[in-house]
This record gives sequence, C-alpha cells and structure tokens, in this order.
Amino acid sequence: MKKDLLSIADLNRKEIEHLIEQALHMKKEGAPPLLSGRTLAILFEKPSLRTKVSFEIAMYQLGGYGIYLSPEEVGLGKREPVADAARVLSRYVDGIVARTFSQETLDILAGHSSVPVINALSNLEHPCQALSDLFTIYEKKGGLPGLTLAFIGDGNNVANSLLLSACLVGMNFHLASPPGYEVKGEVLNQGKEFAALSGSQIRLTSDPYEAAKDADIIYTDVWASMGQEAEAEKRRLAFSGYQVNNKLLGLAKRDVLFMHPLPAHHGEEISAGLLDDPLSVVFDQAENRLHLQKALLVTLLSNPKVSVK
Repeated sequence: MKKDLLSIADLNRKEIEHLIEQALHMKKEGAPPLLSGRTLAILFEKPSLRTKVSFEIAMYQLGGYGIYLSPEEVGLGKREPVADAARVLSRYVDGIVARTFSQETLDILAGHSSVPVINALSNLEHPCQALSDLFTIYEKKGGLPGLTLAFIGDGNNVANSLLLSACLVGMNFHLASPPGYEVKGEVLNQGKEFAALSGSQIRLTSDPYEAAKDADIIYTDVWASMGQEAEAEKRRLAFSGYQVNNKLLGLAKRDVLFMHPLPAHHGEEISAGLLDDPLSVVFDQAENRLHLQKALLVTLLSNPKVSVK
C-alpha cells in the first residue's frame, strides 16, 4: 500500500526518528544505489533552488532518475486537470514530488496517483524542510526531546510543519508573530494533540524577545513568501519589530543555533551578516536537505524491507 507525505502529520515519532537515523548514516557512509531503476517526477508550480537540486541529486546518488517538470510543460489544472496528470504520471514513474501553490492540488494528486506523492512545499506545509531541520538540530545537539525551538515571524507553511514535527518528537515550540499572522488554528490544534502525547509545550506570543528567551534554536523565514508579493509592503510594516539580530540571539542560550530555510532577505527578517555568524547553521541546514530526502525517498520508493544499515 503506497504512503504519501503531504503533511508532517502523515508521520509518527518513530518514523521521523528512523528517517533521521537513515539520513545520518547515509551522510557519513554514502548512499548505495537502493533506487536503481526507479524514477521520480519532480513536478513544480513554483521556482526552487534547494528543493529541486536536492531531490535530483538524491535520486542520482541512489541510482535512480529524477525528471523535472516545469509549470510551462505541465500546466497543472490549466492545460490538463490535476487528476488526469496524476493518473498519467503514475503509469510512468515510481513517485511524484510536487511543489504547488495550493495544498488542495497535492491532495488531488495523491488521491488519483497510484505512486507515492511527496509535498515539496504548499501554502499549508513544507514537511521536507521541517524534517531536514530536525536532522540538522539532532546532528548539532545530539538529541531532540526537551529542546526549545523559537520561530520568529510569519506563521507560514514552514512554521506549520515545524510546530507539528517539534510536538511529535518532544521539542518545545515558541512562535512570535504579529496579530493576524499566527499559525492556522487547525495546525495549532493538531500540534496540541501531539504535544499532549510527547510532553512538548507550545507558547504563542506577539513578543519576539519573550519567544527567544532561553531558546536552543532561533528560526526565522521571509516575511512575504512566494505568491504574497502584493502584500510585501504591508507585511514589512507588520513585521518591522521581528528581525532576528544579535540582540535577540543574546536572549537565547549561549549555544543557540540560528536557522533559516533560505532564501533570506538580508536587512529584513535577519540583520546583515547573520548567515555568517558562528551561531548560524543555515548552510549545514541547506546541505542536509539532500541527506534527509535520500532517506525519505528510500523509505517511500523502495521495498519496505530495504534498510541502509
């Protein structure tokens, strides 16, 4: 029976921990050709650097092949209905990675596909980013339960997936957002359910300094994501007090990690030069997209009995 990854909630704690273990092993030892002869459709409605390159290289290093399909080539829902594209691709490939404007598009793809569908970003979630972020934190801190991640800024797709994943593995999650820019209510409610089981604590505030106090990880993202360009000036005003800088980092623990999914807007959500600060693990974070996604592809596209160990 095929398994999709449309939301972090499609995984449980044990599955997340297994993916991290596999990613760590493959990063250290290399990736054998476990997906030899397998093919992956990389179906994007939005532009990408890290997601596109990391999935293509992951398939190559695993012995498989990834084919990139641009918006102009496919025209999901315009040139061809999403359901029809899903049924056709299922006859050709072993998996579909989709980066879409709408979560609904992903749901339709998965509902009509006979092969696994992976959410490579939607308006609601970015599970691949969150998983690789947990891997990076684990790599740097040696564990996850009990750590506190403070997200400063927009309650966007990345924040949604980080909240859910943190609560699944027993991390505390703080979110500082201006009023009206918090995470979605349904995501928060689901996170609270996970937190009740794992012992995590969720704190929502409009004060970035309160969220950052004694945090183990400070995380931020752009104030206006793709598709929100018309709101850029409005958002810039709303988030003007939410920049991550040395003053804010000084409230966290001394060994705090600074994280950002990239691309970054220097001088807006982060102060100039922050990516090169000794506390920054942003480029390690970007690299780890490759390793975690290899673990994910092996898990979803190969024989369930296959293990890298």
